[in-house]
Amino acid sequence: MMTSKAFFEQLSTHFTKALPFVAYSKPNEGSVKALLQNSNQLHYTKKFEARGFVFSPFKNENNTVFFPLVESETMDCLFDNSLDDHNSSKSSIIDATAKAKHIQLVEQAISEIENGSFKKVVISRVETENFSKSNTLLLFKKLLATYKTAMVYCWYHPQVGLWLGATPETLLKVEGSRFLTMSLAGTQQYKNTVDVHWESKEQDEQQLVTDFIVGSLESSVRSLNIGKTETIKAGNLLHLQTKISGLLKPENGLQSVIEKLHPTPAVCGLPKEEAKQFIVNNEGYDREYYTGFLGEINSIQSKTRNINRRNVENNAYGSVKTISHLFVNLRCLQIKDDQALLYVGGGITKDSIPENEWEETVAKTKTVKNLL
Repeated sequence: MMTSKAFFEQLSTHFTKALPFVAYSKPNEGSVKALLQNSNQLHYTKKFEARGFVFSPFKNENNTVFFPLVESETMDCLFDNSLDDHNSSKSSIIDATAKAKHIQLVEQAISEIENGSFKKVVISRVETENFSKSNTLLLFKKLLATYKTAMVYCWYHPQVGLWLGATPETLLKVEGSRFLTMSLAGTQQYKNTVDVHWESKEQDEQQLVTDFIVGSLESSVRSLNIGKTETIKAGNLLHLQTKISGLLKPENGLQSVIEKLHPTPAVCGLPKEEAKQFIVNNEGYDREYYTGFLGEINSIQSKTRNINRRNVENNAYGSVKTISHLFVNLRCLQIKDDQALLYVGGGITKDSIPENEWEETVAKTKTVKNLL
């Protein structure tokens, strides 16, 4: 394992050469990994069968960008959390035009829900802040220091773009035939406790997401377990989370499960196609990779079976597991033309209050704005 200093120096050199890379730290891991692609070639994957790292857009009909392990150098380090003042508070200046536009879109969505077009839709918007590309790796370090329970990443391809984020949400984790996914919905400010009251709007929204995931996976799994719904903390926010796990049928590969799950109602809506059409027609901007997904696929983990001397010959084999861990691309930003584009959204149901929905997006942008 490298030192933190050597790791970031090598990352910086690769970035300066305009070569593709991803650096990331998974929740509660403390270590940072990187995949440095050897050339600036643009690879795609549709079948999710090779080993490497995927970066996929919101629109599931568009191509998933792939960094193949065989064409990349890997490195890792233990992150040295010695940053000064990485949590300054930034006061938000409310953009009255943006607020009016967002509230109008929420009202339009509620009206469509009342007319029976769909049950839920996730409405998002994008904010811009001045930001120099030269500060990218410093921002990545600030995200690492601040969001230890999130998937924190910095992803770059010269032909695609530069993205960073700290996402709390797993789309899918598969170890051998075991899988884990989660439904995540509802948002409120963290005020020194996770023992909080949730309104029926948030509880109903959470149940919609859980029901969709269970219904989507039922035909692909041998067994399915639904955990109890808990309040989790992500940065300065709280969410409702339900873990869903089980065993996949042998014939169901990664591709078929991803197709069933993405985009989930936590980032799109219900029914999926109707909600997605409303988003594409009315949001007024292209989400690109916001609310897409990212992560390692088909990484190999080997374990020796036991240390007993009589089993020395068995130890040579041990057990080998294939692991994929994908995260929903939330709490993220894109750096483009000396600006940071911050993406933020919220789920709209029949019980939504437009003003509250606007306030929720403001609270979510603070998560990252304080670090810029």
